[in-house]
Amino acid sequence: MPPKTQPFVLPTHHPNGRVGSTLRRVRRLQGLPTAHRILGVDPGLHRTGYGLIELRIADCGLRNTQARNNEGQNAGAQHKATATQNPQSAIRNPQLIEAGVLTARATDELPRRLQSLYDGLCEVLREHQPDVVVIEELFSTYAHPRSALLMAHARGVLMLAAQQAKVPVHHFLPNEVKQVITGNGHATKAAVQSAVRSRLRLVTMPHPPDVADALALALCFAARQSVGERLRKSSEV
Repeated sequence: MPPKTQPFVLPTHHPNGRVGSTLRRVRRLQGLPTAHRILGVDPGLHRTGYGLIELRIADCGLRNTQARNNEGQNAGAQHKATATQNPQSAIRNPQLIEAGVLTARATDELPRRLQSLYDGLCEVLREHQPDVVVIEELFSTYAHPRSALLMAHARGVLMLAAQQAKVPVHHFLPNEVKQVITGNGHATKAAVQSAVRSRLRLVTMPHPPDVADALALALCFAARQSVGERLRKSSEV
């Protein structure tokens, strides 16, 4: 696993004197280490989706270099060394590492269900050691307030598992994730699945939707982090 880097610092002022909505959202990532392994978690009392992605340096530059090796092997070796020595300037592509669901039996009492979810996420954290956990923010609707209350139980034990593993936790609202991943804050689950498949270059659609939602959370964090890095670099120019 690539080593963790130092937290990135964002500019304190918008170029026009105003703070844009994207910048405000990106600033919420301040204080978190730059993440290479990102674990998205879509909490549910009966079924919790999880998806782990890793940001890997794209090899397109190296391929172009290899194609030009006929002009001189030294030039190719020099380019390869530069790409290795400056990973922060390279393009990072998200790669799927693992995804699945943590399940709890519907016939079990609430405490036992919570224990099952907690144990399941602890196992994932131990095995894959992510740099950050991204979990869906709690929200409620007038039509289904009980659903939010039940989800709060699941979120609580899942966040506890991350805290005990000393992994930072970040949150996104569903509409923000949909906006970043699909361009539509009110996208359907099918649209989210399709966008996740495209971004991760998957052969098949991620299923069930809980898995796609978890991967969308991880991809949203990666996108916000990328914006933060670009803003930081532009402020240093």
